[in-house]
Amino acid sequence: MSASSTGRAGPARVGAGERPRSYGSGARILSIGIASTGLLTFAYFSIASHVLGPASAKRIDVLWSVMFVIISVIYRPIEQLLSRTIAERRARGHAQHALRVPMLIQASFALVFLVVALALHDELVNRVFEHNGALYDVLVVGTLAYAASYFARGWLAGHQRFGLFGGLVLMESTSRICFALAVAVGLASGQTAVALGIAAAPFVSLVVVPAAFARSRGERSEALAGAPITVDEADAALAGPGTEEVQETAARDASSPEGELSLRRGGGFAVWVSSIMLSEQTLLNAAVLTVDATSTKRALAGIVFNVLLIARAPLQLFQAIQTSLLPHLTGLEATAGHDAFARAIRVTILAIAGFAGAVALGLLVVGPFALRHVFFGQAYSYGRFGLALIGVGMGLHLTSGALNQAALARDRARAAAGCWLLAAAVFLGWMLTPAVGDQLLRAEIGYAGATALLAATLGALYRQGSRRIEAVAT
Repeated sequence: MSASSTGRAGPARVGAGERPRSYGSGARILSIGIASTGLLTFAYFSIASHVLGPASAKRIDVLWSVMFVIISVIYRPIEQLLSRTIAERRARGHAQHALRVPMLIQASFALVFLVVALALHDELVNRVFEHNGALYDVLVVGTLAYAASYFARGWLAGHQRFGLFGGLVLMESTSRICFALAVAVGLASGQTAVALGIAAAPFVSLVVVPAAFARSRGERSEALAGAPITVDEADAALAGPGTEEVQETAARDASSPEGELSLRRGGGFAVWVSSIMLSEQTLLNAAVLTVDATSTKRALAGIVFNVLLIARAPLQLFQAIQTSLLPHLTGLEATAGHDAFARAIRVTILAIAGFAGAVALGLLVVGPFALRHVFFGQAYSYGRFGLALIGVGMGLHLTSGALNQAALARDRARAAAGCWLLAAAVFLGWMLTPAVGDQLLRAEIGYAGATALLAATLGALYRQGSRRIEAVAT
């Protein structure tokens, strides 16, 4: 399909100066940055637990947990929207990427959060933060500041600036731990001083943005100095099998002012990805909350939380792969076609399967001993088969993440959200039934089952999309 057949008009310059970083290279760089961030974040909470009393340290944990869930649900969708949109337009040869609609959506999400937070002021201060108003202020200021930080992440990912992306998250965690260290060495004192690091971190992380814009301006200048390539010529160079649907989508975007996404399409994408983020948080947190609400053993919810950390830690690192995978897949779909797209998914899933298999085997062999004596020091009888189920579920969860990025790259956010919402609802319903008396085992079986359902439905969605593209190509 040519540019003229899609109704697109006008020349677009394709810069020779842009050399996008490969998926594997980008994932490695981001893995280093995010792994370092994870270690520094762990150190922040470890230092906080040593310099504060148990009650104050718990409130810091609650503050972080509440903020992390909020920013994951309302800001990561815009990160994904920017990443996908910019990557697609770059693959199509567009030099300019209008940001008005994503910025408007992000500002709207932040405004909704602010209105809800103000309405729930007394509830949050008195019940969640145990009458500590300073923690409420940190929650509000920090959450609003993360709007800019996640917007910057989406821009960097879409332009495949993975080194700067890693630098952003590393600056964030480094600045946060400095506040805890200041209390540890006596330069400051108290719970509020430690908590301020959570609010300051997103502001400090933005120091990488000027460097990113400077590099982008330099590459654009190099591109403009070269020979112009029209959109028709770019289509001929970029066309791959099965690209018609992507081209039609790009044409619709290009028909709006300055090539922007429509508010309806961008807002819909963001809402559906928000549903995905909320469903993922349900898979990771519903078991802890339901056990805490229904169990007569006060410590059992903490045990369930510790077991699910087996899944949380790899998922944190997998964000690096997800961040680089979405723009990579979007570019492949627009240029190299279905075979290259399918190869990237296949390689990613095979790597996940090998990793998850090793984790599940390790948990089966030494899991109970490691959790009791190495990690948590709790005298609790963990079941090795239940722990192995968590390892399997973690692998299925990671596989679902890769298939989800494939769906987003093909603009199937709504269908993907349906898969996630179904799995989350089934998991929550399972946790509220007494089908298995042992609540920890119930959580282990439920997590493995829900992630299996999720991987199966997303896999079916992926195969459906592949068959449709192959049919169009032939």
